[in-house]
Amino acid sequence: MGLIFGAFALSYALFEIPSGWMGDWMGPRRVLVRIVLAWSGFTALTGAAWSFGSLWVIRFLFGAGEAGCFPNLTKAFSVWLPRTEQMRGQGIMWSFARWGGAFTPPLVVLCFHFMNWRGAFVAFGALGVIWCVFFWRWFRDRPSEHPSVNAAELELLRDVSARGASHGNVPWKKLVSRGSVWLLWSQYFCHTFTWYFYITWLPTYLQEFRHQTPEAAARLAIFPLLFGGFGSLTCGFLARHICDRIGGVRAGRRTIAFTGMVAGAMLLWTVTRIQDPLAAMLVMGLASYSMDLVMPCAWNACMDIGGRYAGTVSGSMNTTGNLAGFCAPVIGGFLLDRTGNDWNLLIYMMAGVAAFGALFWLFIDPVTPIEETSS
Repeated sequence: MGLIFGAFALSYALFEIPSGWMGDWMGPRRVLVRIVLAWSGFTALTGAAWSFGSLWVIRFLFGAGEAGCFPNLTKAFSVWLPRTEQMRGQGIMWSFARWGGAFTPPLVVLCFHFMNWRGAFVAFGALGVIWCVFFWRWFRDRPSEHPSVNAAELELLRDVSARGASHGNVPWKKLVSRGSVWLLWSQYFCHTFTWYFYITWLPTYLQEFRHQTPEAAARLAIFPLLFGGFGSLTCGFLARHICDRIGGVRAGRRTIAFTGMVAGAMLLWTVTRIQDPLAAMLVMGLASYSMDLVMPCAWNACMDIGGRYAGTVSGSMNTTGNLAGFCAPVIGGFLLDRTGNDWNLLIYMMAGVAAFGALFWLFIDPVTPIEETSS
Protein backbone atom coordinates (compact mmCIF):
# COMPACT_ATOMS: atom_id res chain seq x y z
CA MET A 1 0.00 0.00 0.00
CA GLY A 2 2.87 2.37 0.69
CA LEU A 3 3.95 2.07 -2.96
CA ILE A 4 0.41 2.84 -4.17
CA PHE A 5 0.22 5.84 -1.85
CA GLY A 6 3.65 7.01 -3.02
CA ALA A 7 2.95 6.73 -6.77
CA PHE A 8 0.67 9.78 -6.76
CA ALA A 9 3.05 11.91 -4.70
CA LEU A 10 6.09 10.98 -6.81
CA SER A 11 4.56 12.06 -10.12
CA TYR A 12 2.94 15.08 -8.47
CA ALA A 13 6.38 16.18 -7.32
CA LEU A 14 8.01 15.61 -10.71
CA PHE A 15 5.47 17.76 -12.57
CA GLU A 16 4.93 20.55 -10.03
CA ILE A 17 7.60 22.94 -11.30
CA PRO A 18 6.72 22.55 -15.01
CA SER A 19 3.03 23.11 -14.28
CA GLY A 20 3.74 26.10 -12.04
CA TRP A 21 6.00 27.58 -14.71
CA MET A 22 3.25 27.09 -17.30
CA GLY A 23 0.93 29.18 -15.12
CA ASP A 24 3.51 31.96 -14.98
CA TRP A 25 4.00 31.78 -18.75
CA MET A 26 0.50 31.36 -20.18
CA GLY A 27 -1.70 32.24 -17.21
CA PRO A 28 -3.49 29.97 -14.73
CA ARG A 29 -6.83 29.83 -16.59
CA ARG A 30 -5.81 27.36 -19.28
CA VAL A 31 -3.49 25.43 -17.00
CA LEU A 32 -6.11 24.93 -14.28
CA VAL A 33 -8.66 23.68 -16.81
CA ARG A 34 -6.09 21.22 -18.18
CA ILE A 35 -5.28 20.08 -14.65
CA VAL A 36 -8.88 19.50 -13.59
CA LEU A 37 -9.73 17.70 -16.84
CA ALA A 38 -6.71 15.43 -16.32
CA TRP A 39 -7.48 14.58 -12.72
CA SER A 40 -11.16 14.07 -13.56
CA GLY A 41 -10.21 11.59 -16.26
CA PHE A 42 -7.84 9.66 -14.04
CA THR A 43 -10.35 9.70 -11.19
CA ALA A 44 -12.81 7.96 -13.49
CA LEU A 45 -10.11 5.56 -14.72
CA THR A 46 -9.31 4.54 -11.13
CA GLY A 47 -12.59 2.68 -11.16
CA ALA A 48 -11.30 0.60 -14.07
CA ALA A 49 -8.11 -0.61 -12.32
CA TRP A 50 -7.77 -4.40 -12.55
CA SER A 51 -4.45 -5.11 -10.80
CA PHE A 52 -1.77 -3.67 -8.54
CA GLY A 53 0.27 -2.57 -11.56
CA SER A 54 -2.65 -0.88 -13.30
CA LEU A 55 -3.62 0.95 -10.12
CA TRP A 56 -0.02 2.13 -9.62
CA VAL A 57 0.14 3.47 -13.20
CA ILE A 58 -3.22 5.22 -12.91
CA ARG A 59 -2.23 6.80 -9.59
CA PHE A 60 1.09 7.92 -11.09
CA LEU A 61 -0.66 9.52 -14.08
CA PHE A 62 -3.26 11.00 -11.74
CA GLY A 63 -0.51 12.79 -9.82
CA ALA A 64 1.12 14.03 -13.02
CA GLY A 65 -2.21 15.42 -14.21
CA GLU A 66 -3.08 17.13 -10.94
CA ALA A 67 0.38 18.63 -10.40
CA GLY A 68 0.40 22.41 -10.48
CA CYS A 69 -3.09 22.98 -9.10
CA PHE A 70 -2.07 24.91 -6.00
CA PRO A 71 0.82 26.80 -7.64
CA ASN A 72 -1.58 28.02 -10.32
CA LEU A 73 -4.16 29.02 -7.73
CA THR A 74 -1.38 30.87 -5.93
CA LYS A 75 -0.47 32.59 -9.19
CA ALA A 76 -4.10 33.66 -9.59
CA PHE A 77 -4.23 34.99 -6.02
CA SER A 78 -1.05 36.98 -6.59
CA VAL A 79 -2.81 38.89 -9.38
CA TRP A 80 -6.42 38.97 -8.24
CA LEU A 81 -6.06 39.83 -4.53
CA PRO A 82 -4.57 42.96 -2.92
CA ARG A 83 -1.49 42.21 -0.83
CA THR A 84 -3.47 42.80 2.37
CA GLU A 85 -5.96 40.07 1.43
CA GLN A 86 -3.65 37.42 -0.01
CA MET A 87 -3.03 35.63 3.29
CA ARG A 88 -6.78 35.44 3.85
CA GLY A 89 -7.25 34.03 0.35
CA GLN A 90 -4.69 31.31 1.03
CA GLY A 91 -6.35 30.50 4.34
CA ILE A 92 -9.75 30.07 2.69
CA MET A 93 -8.31 27.99 -0.15
CA TRP A 94 -6.47 25.59 2.14
CA SER A 95 -9.38 25.27 4.54
CA PHE A 96 -11.62 24.08 1.71
CA ALA A 97 -8.87 21.77 0.43
CA ARG A 98 -8.69 20.14 3.86
CA TRP A 99 -12.45 19.97 4.29
CA GLY A 100 -12.83 18.39 0.88
CA GLY A 101 -10.55 15.59 2.05
CA ALA A 102 -12.41 15.32 5.35
CA PHE A 103 -15.90 14.95 3.92
CA THR A 104 -15.16 12.93 0.79
CA PRO A 105 -14.99 9.51 2.55
CA PRO A 106 -18.49 9.77 4.06
CA LEU A 107 -19.75 11.13 0.74
CA VAL A 108 -18.30 8.08 -1.01
CA VAL A 109 -20.06 5.83 1.50
CA LEU A 110 -23.31 7.65 0.66
CA CYS A 111 -22.68 7.06 -3.05
CA PHE A 112 -22.47 3.32 -2.39
CA HIS A 113 -26.21 3.34 -1.71
CA PHE A 114 -26.76 4.26 -5.36
CA MET A 115 -23.80 2.75 -7.24
CA ASN A 116 -20.78 0.49 -6.84
CA TRP A 117 -17.29 1.77 -6.05
CA ARG A 118 -16.31 1.94 -9.71
CA GLY A 119 -19.34 4.07 -10.51
CA ALA A 120 -18.47 6.42 -7.64
CA PHE A 121 -15.10 7.18 -9.24
CA VAL A 122 -16.82 7.96 -12.55
CA ALA A 123 -19.32 10.25 -10.79
CA PHE A 124 -16.58 12.22 -9.07
CA GLY A 125 -14.70 12.53 -12.35
CA ALA A 126 -17.81 13.96 -14.03
CA LEU A 127 -18.03 16.69 -11.37
CA GLY A 128 -14.62 17.98 -12.42
CA VAL A 129 -15.66 18.27 -16.06
CA ILE A 130 -18.71 20.32 -15.05
CA TRP A 131 -16.48 22.59 -12.94
CA CYS A 132 -14.21 23.22 -15.94
CA VAL A 133 -17.10 24.50 -18.05
CA PHE A 134 -18.15 27.06 -15.47
CA PHE A 135 -14.58 28.08 -14.56
CA TRP A 136 -13.59 28.68 -18.20
CA ARG A 137 -16.59 30.92 -18.76
CA TRP A 138 -16.09 32.92 -15.56
CA PHE A 139 -12.36 33.28 -14.84
CA ARG A 140 -9.75 35.47 -16.55
CA ASP A 141 -5.98 35.55 -16.03
CA ARG A 142 -5.94 39.29 -15.33
CA PRO A 143 -8.56 41.45 -13.62
CA SER A 144 -8.33 43.95 -16.50
CA GLU A 145 -9.66 41.24 -18.86
CA HIS A 146 -12.79 40.54 -16.82
CA PRO A 147 -15.90 42.50 -17.85
CA SER A 148 -17.23 42.65 -14.29
CA VAL A 149 -14.16 44.33 -12.76
CA ASN A 150 -14.60 48.09 -12.46
CA ALA A 151 -12.07 50.92 -12.41
CA ALA A 152 -12.03 51.22 -8.62
CA GLU A 153 -11.22 47.53 -8.26
CA LEU A 154 -8.45 47.78 -10.86
CA GLU A 155 -6.95 50.68 -8.92
CA LEU A 156 -7.02 48.57 -5.76
CA LEU A 157 -5.08 45.86 -7.61
CA ARG A 158 -2.60 48.15 -9.32
CA ASP A 159 0.33 47.20 -7.05
CA VAL A 160 0.00 43.50 -7.98
CA SER A 161 -1.07 43.83 -11.62
CA ALA A 162 2.50 43.46 -12.94
CA ARG A 163 2.59 39.90 -11.57
CA GLY A 164 0.17 38.84 -14.26
CA ALA A 165 2.50 39.74 -17.11
CA SER A 166 3.99 37.00 -19.24
CA HIS A 167 7.75 36.81 -18.87
CA GLY A 168 10.83 35.17 -20.20
CA ASN A 169 13.19 32.82 -18.44
CA VAL A 170 12.86 32.14 -14.74
CA PRO A 171 15.90 33.52 -12.83
CA TRP A 172 16.93 30.07 -11.64
CA LYS A 173 20.34 31.23 -10.46
CA LYS A 174 18.77 33.74 -8.09
CA LEU A 175 16.17 31.21 -7.03
CA VAL A 176 18.51 28.37 -6.12
CA SER A 177 21.12 30.67 -4.56
CA ARG A 178 18.60 32.23 -2.19
CA GLY A 179 18.95 30.75 1.28
CA SER A 180 15.36 31.47 2.26
CA VAL A 181 14.10 29.49 -0.72
CA TRP A 182 16.00 26.41 0.45
CA LEU A 183 14.69 26.92 3.98
CA LEU A 184 11.15 27.29 2.63
CA TRP A 185 11.55 24.03 0.71
CA SER A 186 12.93 22.29 3.81
CA GLN A 187 10.17 23.34 6.19
CA TYR A 188 7.55 22.28 3.65
CA PHE A 189 9.17 18.87 3.24
CA CYS A 190 8.87 18.38 7.00
CA HIS A 191 5.33 19.72 7.15
CA THR A 192 4.06 17.52 4.32
CA PHE A 193 5.93 14.46 5.58
CA THR A 194 3.84 14.66 8.73
CA TRP A 195 0.59 15.61 7.00
CA TYR A 196 0.64 12.64 4.58
CA PHE A 197 -0.07 10.29 7.47
CA TYR A 198 -3.63 11.65 7.58
CA ILE A 199 -4.40 10.76 3.96
CA THR A 200 -2.52 7.47 3.78
CA TRP A 201 -2.02 5.44 6.96
CA LEU A 202 -4.59 6.99 9.33
CA PRO A 203 -7.54 4.68 8.50
CA THR A 204 -5.28 1.63 8.89
CA TYR A 205 -3.93 3.01 12.18
CA LEU A 206 -7.46 3.44 13.50
CA GLN A 207 -8.49 -0.08 12.52
CA GLU A 208 -5.34 -1.98 13.51
CA PHE A 209 -4.05 -0.02 16.51
CA ARG A 210 -7.22 1.62 17.81
CA HIS A 211 -9.40 -1.44 16.95
CA GLN A 212 -12.11 0.52 15.17
CA THR A 213 -14.49 -0.81 12.55
CA PRO A 214 -14.05 0.60 9.03
CA GLU A 215 -17.16 2.74 9.51
CA ALA A 216 -15.96 4.12 12.86
CA ALA A 217 -12.47 4.68 11.46
CA ALA A 218 -13.93 6.71 8.58
CA ARG A 219 -15.76 8.93 11.07
CA LEU A 220 -12.75 9.44 13.35
CA ALA A 221 -10.40 10.11 10.43
CA ILE A 222 -12.34 13.28 9.68
CA PHE A 223 -10.92 15.17 12.66
CA PRO A 224 -7.34 15.89 11.50
CA LEU A 225 -8.46 17.26 8.12
CA LEU A 226 -11.45 19.07 9.61
CA PHE A 227 -9.36 20.78 12.29
CA GLY A 228 -6.56 21.45 9.81
CA GLY A 229 -8.98 23.44 7.68
CA PHE A 230 -9.84 25.60 10.67
CA GLY A 231 -6.12 26.11 11.31
CA SER A 232 -5.59 27.47 7.80
CA LEU A 233 -8.65 29.67 8.14
CA THR A 234 -7.54 31.01 11.52
CA CYS A 235 -4.13 31.97 10.17
CA GLY A 236 -5.63 33.54 7.06
CA PHE A 237 -7.89 35.84 9.03
CA LEU A 238 -5.68 36.63 12.04
CA ALA A 239 -2.17 36.71 10.57
CA ARG A 240 -2.36 40.37 9.56
CA HIS A 241 -3.33 41.42 13.10
CA ILE A 242 -0.61 39.25 14.63
CA CYS A 243 2.00 40.67 12.26
CA ASP A 244 0.97 44.22 13.18
CA ARG A 245 1.33 43.44 16.88
CA ILE A 246 4.72 41.73 16.89
CA GLY A 247 6.80 43.80 14.52
CA GLY A 248 5.81 43.29 10.89
CA VAL A 249 5.15 40.62 8.31
CA ARG A 250 8.56 38.95 8.49
CA ALA A 251 8.49 38.44 12.26
CA GLY A 252 4.79 37.63 12.27
CA ARG A 253 4.98 34.83 9.72
CA ARG A 254 8.03 33.34 11.39
CA THR A 255 6.33 33.36 14.78
CA ILE A 256 3.04 31.86 13.58
CA ALA A 257 4.69 29.08 11.58
CA PHE A 258 7.32 28.20 14.20
CA THR A 259 4.74 28.09 16.99
CA GLY A 260 2.33 26.04 14.89
CA MET A 261 4.86 23.36 14.02
CA VAL A 262 6.24 23.08 17.55
CA ALA A 263 2.74 22.83 19.03
CA GLY A 264 1.82 20.26 16.39
CA ALA A 265 4.84 18.13 17.30
CA MET A 266 4.01 18.25 21.01
CA LEU A 267 0.38 17.32 20.40
CA LEU A 268 1.36 14.39 18.18
CA TRP A 269 3.57 13.08 20.98
CA THR A 270 0.61 13.45 23.34
CA VAL A 271 -1.52 11.22 21.09
CA THR A 272 0.68 8.24 21.98
CA ARG A 273 -0.21 8.69 25.66
CA ILE A 274 -3.99 8.60 25.14
CA GLN A 275 -5.95 5.35 25.27
CA ASP A 276 -9.41 6.50 24.20
CA PRO A 277 -9.69 6.55 20.37
CA LEU A 278 -12.00 9.58 20.23
CA ALA A 279 -9.82 11.61 22.57
CA ALA A 280 -6.72 10.59 20.62
CA MET A 281 -8.26 11.76 17.34
CA LEU A 282 -9.37 15.05 18.88
CA VAL A 283 -5.81 15.70 20.02
CA MET A 284 -4.48 14.64 16.62
CA GLY A 285 -6.98 17.09 15.16
CA LEU A 286 -5.51 19.84 17.33
CA ALA A 287 -2.05 18.85 16.10
CA SER A 288 -3.28 19.22 12.53
CA TYR A 289 -4.87 22.57 13.43
CA SER A 290 -1.55 23.82 14.77
CA MET A 291 0.46 22.51 11.83
CA ASP A 292 -1.89 24.05 9.29
CA LEU A 293 -1.35 27.51 10.72
CA VAL A 294 1.77 27.22 8.56
CA MET A 295 -0.03 26.87 5.23
CA PRO A 296 -1.03 30.49 4.52
CA CYS A 297 2.38 31.66 5.77
CA ALA A 298 4.30 29.33 3.47
CA TRP A 299 2.21 29.87 0.35
CA ASN A 300 2.00 33.61 0.81
CA ALA A 301 5.79 33.63 1.15
CA CYS A 302 5.91 32.04 -2.31
CA MET A 303 3.87 34.93 -3.69
CA ASP A 304 6.07 37.56 -2.09
CA ILE A 305 9.38 35.86 -2.83
CA GLY A 306 8.34 34.82 -6.33
CA GLY A 307 6.64 38.02 -7.52
CA ARG A 308 6.04 37.47 -11.25
CA TYR A 309 7.32 33.92 -10.76
CA ALA A 310 4.88 32.98 -7.97
CA GLY A 311 3.71 29.89 -9.86
CA THR A 312 7.24 28.60 -10.31
CA VAL A 313 8.36 29.31 -6.74
CA SER A 314 5.25 27.75 -5.20
CA GLY A 315 5.61 24.81 -7.59
CA SER A 316 9.18 24.27 -6.43
CA MET A 317 8.08 24.34 -2.79
CA ASN A 318 5.27 21.91 -3.46
CA THR A 319 7.73 19.66 -5.26
CA THR A 320 9.67 19.18 -2.03
CA GLY A 321 6.41 18.66 -0.18
CA ASN A 322 5.34 15.89 -2.51
CA LEU A 323 8.75 14.27 -2.43
CA ALA A 324 8.01 14.02 1.28
CA GLY A 325 4.60 12.67 0.32
CA PHE A 326 6.33 9.92 -1.64
CA CYS A 327 8.83 9.14 1.13
CA ALA A 328 6.47 9.26 4.12
CA PRO A 329 4.11 6.36 3.30
CA VAL A 330 6.95 4.20 1.97
CA ILE A 331 9.11 4.82 5.05
CA GLY A 332 6.05 4.37 7.24
CA GLY A 333 5.27 1.01 5.65
CA PHE A 334 8.89 -0.12 6.01
CA LEU A 335 8.95 0.97 9.66
CA LEU A 336 5.73 -0.87 10.44
CA ASP A 337 7.00 -4.04 8.75
CA ARG A 338 10.31 -3.95 10.63
CA THR A 339 8.81 -3.20 14.05
CA GLY A 340 5.79 -5.47 13.98
CA ASN A 341 3.35 -2.58 13.51
CA ASP A 342 4.69 -0.24 16.19
CA TRP A 343 2.36 2.65 15.39
CA ASN A 344 3.58 4.81 18.27
CA LEU A 345 7.08 4.78 16.79
CA LEU A 346 5.63 6.05 13.51
CA ILE A 347 3.91 8.92 15.32
CA TYR A 348 7.12 9.72 17.22
CA MET A 349 8.85 10.00 13.86
CA MET A 350 6.16 12.39 12.61
CA ALA A 351 6.47 14.54 15.71
CA GLY A 352 10.25 14.68 15.40
CA VAL A 353 10.10 15.69 11.74
CA ALA A 354 7.58 18.44 12.57
CA ALA A 355 9.76 19.81 15.37
CA PHE A 356 12.80 19.78 13.10
CA GLY A 357 10.86 21.61 10.40
CA ALA A 358 9.94 24.37 12.83
CA LEU A 359 13.60 25.33 13.18
CA PHE A 360 13.81 26.42 9.54
CA TRP A 361 11.23 29.13 10.17
CA LEU A 362 13.60 30.90 12.56
CA PHE A 363 15.75 31.92 9.58
CA ILE A 364 13.36 32.29 6.62
CA ASP A 365 12.93 35.72 5.04
CA PRO A 366 9.37 35.27 3.73
CA VAL A 367 8.94 38.69 2.12
CA THR A 368 11.94 39.77 0.00
CA PRO A 369 11.41 38.99 -3.74
CA ILE A 370 14.09 37.04 -5.59
CA GLU A 371 14.30 39.85 -8.15
CA GLU A 372 15.51 42.19 -5.41
CA THR A 373 18.44 39.96 -4.49
CA SER A 374 21.80 40.06 -6.17
CA SER A 375 22.80 37.21 -8.48
